[in-house]
Amino acid sequence: MPSPPATQLPGTQSAPERARRAKVLLPLPLDGAYDYRIPAELPVGAGDFVLVPLGRRHEIGVIWDRPVSDDDDDARAVPESRLKDIEHRFDLPPLPEVARRFVDWVANYTLSPPGTVLRMAMSVSAAFEPPRAVVAYRLAEGVTPDAAPGTAPGGAKLTPQRRRVLEIAAAGSPLPASELAREAGVGTGVVRALIDAGLLAAVTLPGEPATEQPDGARPGPVLSEDQRIAADELQARIAARAYSATLLDGVTGSGKTEVYFEAIADALERGRQVLVLLPEIALTAAWLDRFHRRFGAAPAEWHSELSAKRRRQTWRAVAEGRAKVVVGARSALFLPYADLGLVVVDEEHDQAFKQEDGVIYHARDMAVVRAHLGGIPIVLSSATPSLESIVNAEQGRYRRLQLSARHGGALLPEIAAIDLRRHKPPRQRWLSPPLRQALEETLAGGEQAMLFLNRRGYAPLTLCRACGHRMQCPNCQAWLVEHRLVRRLQCHHCGHATPLPRTCPACGAADELAACGPGVERLNEEVAELFPEARVAVMASDTITGPRAAAEFVQAVAEHRIDIVIGTQIVAKGHHFPMLTLVGVVDGDLGLDGGDLRAAERSFQLLYQVAGRAGRAERPGRVLIQTAQPEHPVMRALIAGDRDGFFAAEAEARRRAAMPPFGRLAALIVSAGDGAQADATARALARTAPRSAEVQVLGPADAPLALLRGRHRRRLLLKTRRGVDVQGLLRAWLPQVPLAGDARVQVDIDPYSFL
Repeated sequence: MPSPPATQLPGTQSAPERARRAKVLLPLPLDGAYDYRIPAELPVGAGDFVLVPLGRRHEIGVIWDRPVSDDDDDARAVPESRLKDIEHRFDLPPLPEVARRFVDWVANYTLSPPGTVLRMAMSVSAAFEPPRAVVAYRLAEGVTPDAAPGTAPGGAKLTPQRRRVLEIAAAGSPLPASELAREAGVGTGVVRALIDAGLLAAVTLPGEPATEQPDGARPGPVLSEDQRIAADELQARIAARAYSATLLDGVTGSGKTEVYFEAIADALERGRQVLVLLPEIALTAAWLDRFHRRFGAAPAEWHSELSAKRRRQTWRAVAEGRAKVVVGARSALFLPYADLGLVVVDEEHDQAFKQEDGVIYHARDMAVVRAHLGGIPIVLSSATPSLESIVNAEQGRYRRLQLSARHGGALLPEIAAIDLRRHKPPRQRWLSPPLRQALEETLAGGEQAMLFLNRRGYAPLTLCRACGHRMQCPNCQAWLVEHRLVRRLQCHHCGHATPLPRTCPACGAADELAACGPGVERLNEEVAELFPEARVAVMASDTITGPRAAAEFVQAVAEHRIDIVIGTQIVAKGHHFPMLTLVGVVDGDLGLDGGDLRAAERSFQLLYQVAGRAGRAERPGRVLIQTAQPEHPVMRALIAGDRDGFFAAEAEARRRAAMPPFGRLAALIVSAGDGAQADATARALARTAPRSAEVQVLGPADAPLALLRGRHRRRLLLKTRRGVDVQGLLRAWLPQVPLAGDARVQVDIDPYSFL
């Protein structure tokens, strides 16, 4: 908790003359805002961040509505004598009204306490501390970068590295030592040596360090005719300064990013802030490089890998309007933008935009709400749009812009299936003869290949050959995945990990534990045996641990320092490798028959995106999908290149079943430490469930992961037609069942995952 300032901060807003109280929303799971008294000497207004007492502690909250006087009709019936004083107002811009309305809307839609949603907008407590002074450096008096060796003050030796630092220091404003080193491409020790030698002089700068701003006036690349038409349309939407939703639908490699970059440039020229949401941190590195080339400076980043210092700086820069473009994960949606003018959701179909813990929401859908509340345009970009977005476009709620050809004349790859029933891999091997031959031809031609398998680790299951025991997570109903590189078994749901045992924990047999099925590590082992001269690397969330690692990997592939890439879904999108001409999908059937509403849609999107990595430049590409179900509708559509036909058939099947986007779903996940308690709670909910011709309740049933993180889980599914007030039904239903013990009910409106 930051310390309050020693003196009262000057107010920037005047409270009404007779205002005595204000409603303050705290970032806690409370029912609503609390009333506090406004001291006469502390002018405050709606949206101000304030420090208030709560019991024996102090909390930072937000004045949620305009302050009112005691005789105002809006004043709460809380006696004035019971009110506690607001203690301080923080010297920060107020949380804008549109941001406060957004918090209320999300809370109402997701059935979450408003304070829990507000906590996502106030996630950096250090941001409320006054900015610390920044020490920067400039050239000392009498120093020039081109001084002859030995003529600098003190006879300091000017190496080429030191001269670069001095040249940068002479060219612009004073910079902190770390930024000087970064700009000069040297270590901080070089800068420190110049400071110690007296060649750089310290300057104390108030507040946050200045950073370069993206320049919307910089010329971009020459666009194709289709790109130019789409870019002009997006720029017209920004000029209108009104809400609009546009689906930017283009095949892989069609240049969608350059199109919405034109929209970003237009928003920057108008002085507005821009938010770009990306589903994966691993995508950020390549995107940042393209952005820097286009706009001459980096955007502000927002994701889980940022240091505490960077998070604090970014939060304040967003609130003060200094961060002009923010690129980040789904939580970036809740930052306190001073003047947001454009939202872009890239890879809008991606399941990673669904938040499954805490406040459960879909960032794409909430981004559309945020744009609507703010009266600004939003762009949803994808090569494989979600069925929800396609239907919204067909029904006129979204405008659809299509890019049907790859940029620069590149052709879409040819896609073919390898029938594993006819072309079986050798025993304990996973690459069929046709795929092995294609790899040989690709490497012989000096080109690159990618093998896709959406399974991390070495093997998805480890069992004992002596007794059949399967290694299972003690906290979850899930098999432990072997990670041979670090010699451990790990649960991918709760994170539980244990060393790989030598003996079976059930029967004690030694050396009888066998890995079953392939993961990317096992595939890497097979490829290394088949092609010992090839340079092979694995790209998975276990090996790519942040944006920097992703950037280094992508650069290595782009510079052809890697011949074969083996990867999970993080290789599927956003990457452009000119020499990559072959994509091999090792298990195309994985995920096809998961019993999930969106299983076919997700499988098609993922495989289509993976296929799109091949042949993105002059050399043609090809894609080979190993499958035991070549007759499956997903496989037939991929091979025929009939994306639109697949989505039309999928939409018709959903329409007949009245499933989203033509109906509505809400999932109730009952959990408890005791299985009997979970069962009793779930049955009580089922007995009191609403039922009518428009409402159907399915369950209770065991969740697919009936044990997760030590808690037993049961599920009920509420299904209604569109137009039914699902939230109202749930508000009337859930209070009828009191929760006993440690039982909990989690509500997921519009569920995407059914685990």
